[in-house]
Amino acid sequence: MITYEWLYILAGSAFAVWAALSLKDGRWGNAAFWALLSASFLLGSHLSDLANGMLVLAMVGIAGLGGLKRSDPPTTTPEERQAHAGQLGNRLFIPALVVPLTAVAGTLFYNYTPLGETGLFEARRETLILFGIGVLAALVGAMAWLRPPLLAPAQEGRRLIDSIGWAAILPQMLAALGAVFALAGVGDIIGGVARGVIPEGSIFLTVVVFALGMAGFTMIMGNAFAAFPVMAAAIGIPLLIQQYGGNPAVIGAVGMLAGFCGTLLTPMAANFNIVPAALLELKDQNGVIRQQVGTAVPLLLCNIAIIYVGAFWLWS
Repeated sequence: MITYEWLYILAGSAFAVWAALSLKDGRWGNAAFWALLSASFLLGSHLSDLANGMLVLAMVGIAGLGGLKRSDPPTTTPEERQAHAGQLGNRLFIPALVVPLTAVAGTLFYNYTPLGETGLFEARRETLILFGIGVLAALVGAMAWLRPPLLAPAQEGRRLIDSIGWAAILPQMLAALGAVFALAGVGDIIGGVARGVIPEGSIFLTVVVFALGMAGFTMIMGNAFAAFPVMAAAIGIPLLIQQYGGNPAVIGAVGMLAGFCGTLLTPMAANFNIVPAALLELKDQNGVIRQQVGTAVPLLLCNIAIIYVGAFWLWS
């Protein structure tokens, strides 16, 4: 059986390669940071909570002390890239399209054919596993098609990951923070405050507070996956689902979309909003966020309407 652990091994191996290349170039901080992250992926399931915590603290120390630097590995020149782009045109997007196609089509094929009865993939992990398989398929296909140097994918990946730096793992860290908040009872506290503010029996106001809370906590923590455990424990499950009998699928799925609206509005979502501004060398660091406000606010209002109508009117 192919399990979730295989994805950790795949990701950890990639970070290990980048660490080795950084070490070869004498970039000690980069090498240490990616090596520690590699160890977290490869060994995290076999280490104690304390050991995993020490790995994270060591990574924070390296990043906080400025140990991560941008790299400029020997890859193709801008002129060569422009020439290749002009020659291949939109066909360059084919490898990128292989990944989602493999994940979506593969999941449907696996779940709705006798193949799903073989137990080839870990239950409820099929899409993520097929996503990883899609990445490998796209890589192999691109190598066979474009025939770059053998280390080109590793070097280009290192150039990109070093440009992003510590922000590349910010979603993972913040998602873990959401789980910590949920275990600490933050959701229960917020739920108690919400019950004291929202009039009894007002489903619409409860939906509004839930959606705004998802967006607000996402803006604070930078990740909707971190906000969801808190708001689900505070309002989503006890009020919208258990007390008012709303559709759990609609509340969960569209509630996450409400959180993603907050992602568009916060610098805490560094890898989405701050890193692109840095890579594009924009004069305004918050330029990406400013352009997204006009999308995020109307979309949040639409999500509120979808939850209210879809989870209660249509559900009843």
